Amino acid sequence: MAQIFFGFGSSHGPLLSSSPELWDFRTAADKVNPAHPYRGKTYTFDQLLALRKGENLAAVNRIEARRERHARCQQQLDRLADRLASANPDVIVLVGDDQHEWFQPELQPSFAVFHGEAVLNTAFDAAEAKTVEPGRAEVMRDRHPPQDQNYPVESELAAWIIAHAIEDEFDVASSARGPRNGAEPIGVGHAVQFIYRRILRDRAVPLVPIFLNTFYPPNQPTPKRCYDFGRSIGRAIAAWESNKRVAICASGGLSHFVIDEAFDHRILDALLTNDKAALLAEPNALFQSGTSETKNWITAAGILSETRLRMKLLDYVPCYRSEAGTGNAMAFATWE
Repeated sequence: MAQIFFGFGSSHGPLLSSSPELWDFRTAADKVNPAHPYRGKTYTFDQLLALRKGENLAAVNRIEARRERHARCQQQLDRLADRLASANPDVIVLVGDDQHEWFQPELQPSFAVFHGEAVLNTAFDAAEAKTVEPGRAEVMRDRHPPQDQNYPVESELAAWIIAHAIEDEFDVASSARGPRNGAEPIGVGHAVQFIYRRILRDRAVPLVPIFLNTFYPPNQPTPKRCYDFGRSIGRAIAAWESNKRVAICASGGLSHFVIDEAFDHRILDALLTNDKAALLAEPNALFQSGTSETKNWITAAGILSETRLRMKLLDYVPCYRSEAGTGNAMAFATWE
């Protein structure tokens, strides 16, 4: 039977792919967002400034702090890349979210598994990059390869996971072909892009892409549903008649676009101690906007729950880009 022998989690936020001096390209959007989710309520940027005034967030938003935290993130990404190269999995089951990249408002499944032959990461578009601000152009360059690249999919395992999920009464959506925009194929979304570009270093390790709708109402799955879906995936992999070694990946998170360090530490502590009750006690209302990507980690924890693997936190790095507390809290971990 197949063996789940390794797991890893990594944030994939745009601040990882842009210079600290250019992080304000995201701050501009923060300032005009009228409804930042934070601890179950929503706030304007100015309201966040007033609310979090006593936290002295100006100190962690200085360029020196930005550079130090960016460097820590890059160190851990390199560490994950080296560890994954050493582990050399036969297959990676990657849990991420889709932000209207493949799935659109016309149809947005709670859970989807891709079981086609390959997913495409489209080439960096230098002409388009010239039309956007430098920080966004850096993100585009980091996430897209010089030429179109296909990452092979382990279709047999993907179809097996779908069938097993149906038996477990999960009405999971199946996708056998990537969408197109007219004649042009639409490349796979950022959750896969970042992992394969930055951590896999474009090595074409076969994968199974699993997408959650963490962002968009009204059909966002609850943390418990995500965990239970993960357990179904884990049991399916364990029953797969293959001698292949499978790694599990959680792509995304933690709290953003408003950083909540207390929330992040509760989640990480629950993952580290394998405390399912604490993990699922977090109200669903806290998993909004980018923070919702934490459900990718919860799903991965469900997959790994019936193995002997335990999480090791490599680093937690809250990267602030404004005095209002906006930014992206980054986390990097392995299960070994």
